[in-house]
Parts: sequence; C-alpha cells; structure tokens
Amino acid sequence: MKPSVANNHTKSQPLVASSQFKKQNKMKTTFKISALALAFAALSFGAKAQSKASTTTDSGIKLSIGVDAGIPVGKYNDFYNWNLGGSVQAEFPIVKQLAVTVNAGYNNLFGKAINNTSANYTNIQLIPVKAGLKFFPIENFYIQGEAGAAFVANKSDLGISKSTLFAYAPQVGVQFPVGGKSFIDAGVRFEGNSPLVTNGNNLNFIGLRLAYGFGL
Repeated sequence: MKPSVANNHTKSQPLVASSQFKKQNKMKTTFKISALALAFAALSFGAKAQSKASTTTDSGIKLSIGVDAGIPVGKYNDFYNWNLGGSVQAEFPIVKQLAVTVNAGYNNLFGKAINNTSANYTNIQLIPVKAGLKFFPIENFYIQGEAGAAFVANKSDLGISKSTLFAYAPQVGVQFPVGGKSFIDAGVRFEGNSPLVTNGNNLNFIGLRLAYGFGL
C-alpha cells in the first residue's frame, strides 16, 4: 500500500515542510491557479464573441457531460498535484433564470512524489453526488451552488474508515449556445470536502469544468 496523508501523519496533519519547499510549492500553486484562470478567461471571451442567443430562456430539461480538472488547495497541496475527472449534470428549470441542478462525477487526486523516494502518495478517488441551484443574473453568465456527498472509492488503499464526506461547491461560469439545443458550459468552482479522518484537514480544491450540453 502506498503512503497517504491519512496514514502517515499524526491526526492526519501533514508534516511541516521546509521553508524552501513551501516557497517552491507556493510558486507552483500560483502558476497552476493562474493557468486555470487564463483558461476560464479564454473560454469566457469565446462565449462573448460567439454567442448571440441566450441559453437562459430555453425551457425543458438539460443534460451536460464534462471534463473536470483542478488543483488541491491548503495542506493537501503539499502532497497532491492535479485533480482530473468527469461529471454528468442535469438541469431542471424552475423559472426563466433559475434551475435545479443534480451533478454526479468522479475525481482523482494524483499524489506527489515522496521526498527522497521513488514512491508517490496514494491517489484519492472521490465520487461526488451533489444538488443545488443555478442562477443566470445576466445573459449566459451564471452563479451556481451545490452541496451533497463525496464517496471515497479507495478508502482501503488510503487506510481510512470514512467512506462518505460532506461536499459543497460554489461556482461561476458561462453557458453559450453552439447550435440547436446544444451548448457549451465552462465553469470555475471551489469544491470543499470534510476531512478524511477525525481532526484532519479539509480536502479542498479549485476546479474547472468544461462540458458539452443539450436540451431534452
């Protein structure tokens, strides 16, 4: 079994890294966040340039299938690199600018190499299931909030007993039509998860979702 943050540090608190390691890690984190921000800005610009129709006035249920990527923040950033996964989302309109959302997906957090070894920390595999609201304050721009549970798919590999975490995810994004009932949905979110172990650190990450959607 590979080492993990949960089974290698007292009360799941990561060991204090050297100041040089922290400085290098902070620079890498800043770079990754900047890359995500630039990607989202490019998608937003594309939406503004290409979109002449609104996706907020359409009635009916919508489905979207997306790719999710992100980076851990907080203590887990010292031990994990990128997050990569996918998700399926359904949207049920309530009124013209507001819809109920149900989202289910898969996230894999890739462990970093352990100092002075050839081994990596154990990947963390989560299956989040969330529900919430999606509101369009202006045309094609939305604010979304969701909450639910994240199921730990590899708890035995991590050496933990918890199988379910509380999860929540505020998000902003753009949604623009590409023809017919089809649309592209690009959003940036902060996803928070409760600790893997008692008295541990929250498992949080900043994520980017790029999805293709269609009306039913």
